Amino acid sequence: MIKIFPTDKVKELDQYTIQNEPISSIDLVERASTVFVHEFCRRYSKQTRIIVFAGQGNNGADALAIARLLKDECYKVETYLFNPTEHLSFDCEMNKQRILGLEKVEFTEVIADFVPPVLTDRDVVIDGLFGSGLNRPITGGFAAMVKYINQSDATVVSIDIPSGLFGENNQTNDPDSIIKASLTLTFGFPKLAFFFPENAQYVGEWKVLDIGIHPDIIDNTSTPYMMVEEEDIAEVLQPREKFSHKGTYGHALLIAGSKGKMGAALLAARSCLRSGTGLLTVHIPQRGEVIMQAAFPEAMVSFDPHPDYFTTVPEIASYSAVGIGPGLGQHLESAAALERLLQTTEKPVVLDADALNLLASNKDLLNRIPPRSILTPHPKEFDRIAGESNTMYERLKKAQAFATEHKLCVILKGTYTAICTATGNVYFNSCGNPGMATAGSGDVLTGIILGLLAQGAEPETASVAGVFLHGTAGDLAAVYRSEESMIAGDITDMLGKAFKQIK
Repeated sequence: MIKIFPTDKVKELDQYTIQNEPISSIDLVERASTVFVHEFCRRYSKQTRIIVFAGQGNNGADALAIARLLKDECYKVETYLFNPTEHLSFDCEMNKQRILGLEKVEFTEVIADFVPPVLTDRDVVIDGLFGSGLNRPITGGFAAMVKYINQSDATVVSIDIPSGLFGENNQTNDPDSIIKASLTLTFGFPKLAFFFPENAQYVGEWKVLDIGIHPDIIDNTSTPYMMVEEEDIAEVLQPREKFSHKGTYGHALLIAGSKGKMGAALLAARSCLRSGTGLLTVHIPQRGEVIMQAAFPEAMVSFDPHPDYFTTVPEIASYSAVGIGPGLGQHLESAAALERLLQTTEKPVVLDADALNLLASNKDLLNRIPPRSILTPHPKEFDRIAGESNTMYERLKKAQAFATEHKLCVILKGTYTAICTATGNVYFNSCGNPGMATAGSGDVLTGIILGLLAQGAEPETASVAGVFLHGTAGDLAAVYRSEESMIAGDITDMLGKAFKQIK
């Protein structure tokens, strides 16, 4: 897991590294800048004109060091240091003196009036005006400079974080005073703000650069936010025992489908068995028999008395795990049957799609959901349950609070799907692609999670691993099918390759 620390902790991490590695602060700046330049050189030609804009603080110190190192690499670099108060941080002053020591350096210190350089679409701007410690909107001349850069056609690469962007909550920020970067090369850890769609226009592509923060302080500093990597999931996918049998891997019950929506039940069922569960029974309305039996003979079928939708809870004691929702419909009888299901079982239940919409219509049911159950809403489904949110940051905080209050797992689906657990932790998924924004993709995810839960995985593990498997299969499907051509069944078809890749 990559920990995601709040920006007010960054100085503590840096200071501990300085004291306990030990390393001087100026040498830590040099190390970070060297890593930045290595990545930059990998991406941009030496024929490119580079314009570096540096501020007065430690982000400016990084920018000045980067300008010097790029000059050493034979790039054409123009450097502008904005110092209106004529007071620089110690490291920024040190790097100012170092850059002045170079021969034929193009360096301008801006104290008062400033005529900015003309920026073209062939230029690369390196943004080092403000770092992650910013806690109020940029104003004055700095805001004017940000707007000038944003209005240009230049490619913008930000150091650590786009200038003007707050590291977490940007609800009170001025959107016109935030750099719009094409690429953000961030140091040590991603910033929480990078995971929210409202900030994508500022962050652009982002990559974490390892600058050697001391491992002890990383291990000993707690944070509720983490980003999941492939090796984390590999640890939980255990090899199968040689003498095992289908009963070893659980028996899942999927309650799904209604007239006109049997495809959702089929998609969830196929992905459930493809995720490794030994047995699957699908509870469907009677008219779905031919569809399910013909299209997916590996699943057993339980029939609801109603021909078109869910009205009756089957006997569930013998099942390892229960999932409900894909294609279910929102009939009154289905709502009553969902309530009976929640009253009947004490085991965690996977709730998706119309099951969530039925919960939103009858919020009294929220307190009847068995502890550690798994909810898989997309943003609008979650808003129906917990109320409208203006930003994804606000929605995430609500989901985090909702999960702890109700002792549930809430999987808030999106580009960086966030798994909020009952203990308050949040795990961001790091794989997947826009091709997965297609009908039925959520049904496939529900089936995967149900399959893992039926095999005995803890709900939190099934949630995190299920989301990662889903994203990995989607990435593989994009390779074979393209993002544009991908359909939900392609994700299921790639689950086998996803397991192999991760293991």
